[in-house]
Amino acid sequence: MTSVLRAQGLGKRYGKRWALRECTIDIPAGHVVGLVGPNGAGKTTLLKLATGQLQPTAGGITVLGAPPGGTPAQLARVGFVAQDTPVYAGLTVADHLRAGARLNPRWDAAMASERVAELGLAPAHRAGKLSGGERAQLALTLGLAKRPELLILDEPVASLDPLARREFLQGLMEATVAHEFSVVLSSHLVSDLERICDYLIVLVDSRVRVAGEVDWLLATHHRLTGPRRDPERLPADQHVVSARHTDRQSTFVVRTDAPIHDPSWVVTQLSMEDLVLAYMDKRPAAERRTALEVQR
Repeated sequence: MTSVLRAQGLGKRYGKRWALRECTIDIPAGHVVGLVGPNGAGKTTLLKLATGQLQPTAGGITVLGAPPGGTPAQLARVGFVAQDTPVYAGLTVADHLRAGARLNPRWDAAMASERVAELGLAPAHRAGKLSGGERAQLALTLGLAKRPELLILDEPVASLDPLARREFLQGLMEATVAHEFSVVLSSHLVSDLERICDYLIVLVDSRVRVAGEVDWLLATHHRLTGPRRDPERLPADQHVVSARHTDRQSTFVVRTDAPIHDPSWVVTQLSMEDLVLAYMDKRPAAERRTALEVQR
């Protein structure tokens, strides 16, 4: 299957600090991808590398099979909605649509006009007078009317209220169904991603911790709760993602393709939020084992 984004050993450094390092991912076409991680994890850096706004320090990246932003034709295939859904405060809604038509060779004027009308955005209103939700919808309209093969959105709903977020994401999902393009959406609001994404990438400390289709990830990760146990006593095919211990009980999140038959464990399935939080646990396995030994 065609990859919309492929990175191999990708890294970006600012001075001595790595904003992204050793990033290797291969995202198939046709997915709505959730890119999640704490602030400073490297999400924006990865998306700017994918749109050609930054150049890698290490490794390489291709988008839709070509270097990001290498040619006008390549730029036309990728839409981008940056953080804070940027629009020009002094320009009217109609001005934004006219600019979009001039700058984008694949511009769908009918879609843009219809969407603006459906949203109730008056063409003569200046963007600076719109609400946060309306500005976000205008920015999304500009991205959609470009008719991209891949739409990249960098935390577009972080500053919106719950109703505005829901309406924005609903409009995005309706557009992906109608026009069949791929989406990469970064956010630290896992509940939003859980509703719309079918592929997940978790970034922590500038590195990819896990990536894959959501259904597969949830099927291969489990929470084990039972009598206190050292992680090293678990079977070799159970990779420990996170561990928590009390005096008598251990709770592990493990990744495994094999069935879990140990009757001492209570096995429960994870939500996407559970999965993300487990991978955001920064304590290394050695530290977890040391903590367990100290508590004995």
